[in-house]
Amino acid sequence: MKKNGVIAFIIIAIILFAGVFGVLKITENKDGTGNAGKKLSRMVDRIGATEQELVKGTVEFNESDLAAELPEISKYPLALEGKGNINIEIMSSPEKAGDNYDGWLLEVAKRFNQENIKIGGKTVSVSIRSISSGTAADYIISGKHVPEAFTPSNELWGEMIQSKGAKLELIEKRLVGNVAGILLSSKTQKKIAEKYKEVTLETVVQATVDNEITMGYTNPFTSSTGLNFLLETLYTYDSKNMLSDGAVEEFTKFQKNIPFVAYTTLQMRNAASKGTLDGMVMEYQIYVNTKELRDYIFIPFGVRHDSPLYATSKLGQDKKKVLTMFRDYCLNEESQKLASKYGFNENADYVSSLPEIKGETIVEAQDLWKENKDGGNSITAVFVADISGSMSGEPINELKNSLINAGQYINDENSIGLVSFNNKVYVDLPIAQFDLNQRAYFNGAVSNLNALGGTATYDGITVGADMLVKAKEANPDTKLVLFLLSDGRKNDGYDLSDVKSILETYQIPVYSIAYGEDCDLDELNEVSSVNEAATINADSDDVVYQLKNLFNAQM
Repeated sequence: MKKNGVIAFIIIAIILFAGVFGVLKITENKDGTGNAGKKLSRMVDRIGATEQELVKGTVEFNESDLAAELPEISKYPLALEGKGNINIEIMSSPEKAGDNYDGWLLEVAKRFNQENIKIGGKTVSVSIRSISSGTAADYIISGKHVPEAFTPSNELWGEMIQSKGAKLELIEKRLVGNVAGILLSSKTQKKIAEKYKEVTLETVVQATVDNEITMGYTNPFTSSTGLNFLLETLYTYDSKNMLSDGAVEEFTKFQKNIPFVAYTTLQMRNAASKGTLDGMVMEYQIYVNTKELRDYIFIPFGVRHDSPLYATSKLGQDKKKVLTMFRDYCLNEESQKLASKYGFNENADYVSSLPEIKGETIVEAQDLWKENKDGGNSITAVFVADISGSMSGEPINELKNSLINAGQYINDENSIGLVSFNNKVYVDLPIAQFDLNQRAYFNGAVSNLNALGGTATYDGITVGADMLVKAKEANPDTKLVLFLLSDGRKNDGYDLSDVKSILETYQIPVYSIAYGEDCDLDELNEVSSVNEAATINADSDDVVYQLKNLFNAQM
């Protein structure tokens, strides 16, 4: 009996041990981070990062100088240069002045220039500069470069430009027909229809709030579709006052379930193709020309994207005639048939439910978005700066200047840390809320960066990721972001294959900012693609402007 009792005791002990061990394993891995956490700890221990002494720098809150931030206009070269005696420059949104199926306006302009039209014996022509509507608006508002004409995707930019004091004259409301829309996978469309009885922008937004689907859209400071979506969503919440407290409160709830606001349309499309997003926003003309999106359902929303045409200043009589002639040429039967081949002029019956929106309201909506886009959750970010020998000279100087100057666009409630690396890794600034004190330490740490030695890129990323993971443990609601500032030429330490699973497990997006003429964009694109982030090839004259737009979207 004693023997049987001992055996029974051993069996019970084994069962209890197995149960406790099982509970511990389940607890350890309930969020899927158990093995990744152990791996990350081992890697950080092997790296042995050095903590640097904190030094305060000067913090200057300068009035934003848009003209100084913008690069020289040569950054956006003419897509078509007119050679006439009387020539006018037209800034055009890229969907009609780009490559392949985005080249409608370019082809029409080439044909127009070949007509050998004359005014008073002088030949006339047009030049086309392809540039995003938001960036073109910044050039015109700042006065840094003002063309004779401007054709954005929609009228929202025209209203906003005029509200900021720049002169515009509407020459034509519709050069070519187009609309913005939400794209839903067939599976998602069916899911919404079953639960909410109909599929509209309102039910898509509600499904996002209810955490039924994952939605993404583009930065409303730079994207016509993103700006349109912001306004339509606010209007959905309060049609009498889209900036009311109630609308803001509902919008904040919506934003809680937005995984990220895409810096570019390509970033958003990549997220959808990997299954990260169930829905996204896009113009119809791009949608219909992209084979990979044919299985998606297109739901129009917001103001029409009919490419209005504006004169940007008081033109002389001859130039005004040229602009009017070109408008008429764009609207003739042959040009409009060509537009249809390029994917325009569909959805002719769609009428926007949005009322006319004044420019001041648009600007206020952008500011509101900047303050509430994180759904009440703070952002925790670590900047990982390359201080290897290949960054010496202009690249490291530009990195330091751009970080300090662009830092003013980071909201105070977010938390920031700084790591630097060469063949070793340094924690220059532990994570803390980006108040005045932290800003001073941040500027001091950045100012002290010096370039020398090898390039252990992924060692730096590993230490930065570890800091972010620990911040998440202390504040589970915070969103994590890592910014890699580098020329991408890794030659020491861990590889991407060593850290990829960690970034995936903890869902840490890595936004890469490339410095130097010889930067390895392929390397930086690869690490940014792990969690559908973006890479910025920041030339020395536009890096602050690029970072400003990125921080507006993410910080």
